[in-house]
Amino acid sequence: MLHLRLIVPADRTDEVLRLVEDTLGTTHLVVLTGAARDPAGDMILCDVAREAGDGLISALRRLGIDKSGSITVENMDLTLSAHADRAEEAAPGEGADAVLWEELTEATHEESTFSVTYVAFLTVATMLAACGVMLDNAILIVGAMAVGPEFGPLAGISTALVQRAPRLALRSLYALIGGFAVAMVLTAGFGWLMDAAGLFTRSMIEGDRPNTAFIWKPDAMSFVVAFLAGIAGTLSLTSAKSGALIGVAISVTTVPAAANAAVAFSYSDYHQMSGSTSQLLANLGGIVVAGTLTLLVQKALWAAHRRRTALATGPSGDQGSSKQAG
Repeated sequence: MLHLRLIVPADRTDEVLRLVEDTLGTTHLVVLTGAARDPAGDMILCDVAREAGDGLISALRRLGIDKSGSITVENMDLTLSAHADRAEEAAPGEGADAVLWEELTEATHEESTFSVTYVAFLTVATMLAACGVMLDNAILIVGAMAVGPEFGPLAGISTALVQRAPRLALRSLYALIGGFAVAMVLTAGFGWLMDAAGLFTRSMIEGDRPNTAFIWKPDAMSFVVAFLAGIAGTLSLTSAKSGALIGVAISVTTVPAAANAAVAFSYSDYHQMSGSTSQLLANLGGIVVAGTLTLLVQKALWAAHRRRTALATGPSGDQGSSKQAG
């Protein structure tokens, strides 16, 4: 269930109430007349099944409530209510399959910001991966993958392509390209410092590395793994199962490939640098393609489901009326 907190101009309250009441899957409706001060207006509280949330939020935005008042949405982890149970049963579809496009756009917008924190995480992850590469230590590689924040901009690019949001696309591309550029330059410098301290040596980068040599030897499986990871990562975002992102992070070699390219460059090993860069691009491309296709499929399936629901309820909205009566 989702919890909506709306601030509505007093002269629009009745219109918004009709919209909420006519939406399948809503319950726990509360109206606080004159409760809001900034912006001034009435406060409307309600709960809505996740599968009905996107439609209701979109309708509220078409009414301009996000401009004249406010729309706040919260995920509810636990709701003990027979009314809520009936609302979820009445709403068409399954909550796990529903995509809240406004929530997804906002989440990817936030995760695609070229900020000090984002660059710091990506740089530290790349340096950790550089240590793993030089020591041929798979555990360090996995740890670096988990730390890397690069899935945010990748998801932002996919979302922007599906939602036709050029600003989000540019923002995400800037964070992705700029972040990796800074991280790789700093990691190359880190490699030189480690070499000066005697902790990295040329023999490490040029020697046999059975555990990590795959990082600079891309093949068709590199794209396949990235494609599957992109599907899993996108599904985890759209279904609010963010814990699955950890599994996605440690299944692709974006950060290790960037680290290997940076360290190879510091030792003028351009062959490894080229292979690592190809691995990086294959992973980034596979994730973006998979994420975009996944979102397109979800959008098409949900649109078809809504059409079937509209035909089943009929133009008079009998199902919605019976729900309210119940």
